[in-house]
Amino acid sequence: MKIGCHLSSSGGYLAMGQTAVSIGANVFQFFTRNPRGGAAKPMDKGDVRAFIDYATANGIGPILAHAPYTLNAAGAEPRVREFAESVFIDDLKRLEFTPGALYNFHPGSHVGQGAEKGMELVADILGKVFESASTAIGHLPSTVVLLETMSGKGSELGRDFGEIRAMIDLAEARGVPRGALGVCLDTCHVWDAGYDIVNDLDGVLAEFDARVGLERLKAVHMNDSMNALASHKDRHEKIGKGKIGLDALARIVNHRMLRDLPFYLETPCDLQGYRDEIALLKSLRR
Repeated sequence: MKIGCHLSSSGGYLAMGQTAVSIGANVFQFFTRNPRGGAAKPMDKGDVRAFIDYATANGIGPILAHAPYTLNAAGAEPRVREFAESVFIDDLKRLEFTPGALYNFHPGSHVGQGAEKGMELVADILGKVFESASTAIGHLPSTVVLLETMSGKGSELGRDFGEIRAMIDLAEARGVPRGALGVCLDTCHVWDAGYDIVNDLDGVLAEFDARVGLERLKAVHMNDSMNALASHKDRHEKIGKGKIGLDALARIVNHRMLRDLPFYLETPCDLQGYRDEIALLKSLRR
């Protein structure tokens, strides 16, 4: 079972790998920089090499880099989109030091422009990012970029599977190679968006397959939710303590269409809490 949690990147890659192993994890997620924005720390190539050796020895991966929350590729203001583009390119260049990584981002909010306009802007950014990053590193980035399923609060994009697929199609029409984009399914977000993964998990996955394609699903954010179905609020809860519940989450980690994917916890826990949740979910595997 590939399972882990979100970890602080303040100590570097090797420290994250060691922390992951210490809590029973074999994958982990981290922010590429301060989640509220700002410049990333310089790459420590020695630390990265040490991490790769450690990850290979301990069976860690894939690691999931998370873009900062301030990245809004659908922003109405040019400066907002320019910031998103520059961060995106810089992150993809940095992730070439850790081949095989995944890069997750929130598609963004259209802030009153309308969903169609917002999705066009996201696709524009993705087209520019892949072109610029490929030029800078001399080849197509090895990192698969994941659009995250969202809860639909405010003017968020990615609130349903149709919007996710539309953004992928629009980006590929702008030159992003097929296979360069994937999806991260967040259990809290899809529940809050109105997908009943408690009573109809098979139906939800069948709809995902029909609208997006299960081959594009590359990771799962494993979270319970504080809110009722279709609340559109996005409030994560500890595993088994929320409205989704332990029985439904157990079905998710065992489902034939999901069980081989990496699961990343984003619950409101400290390291001991993550250790306990990882052990709990492992114990539920059949």
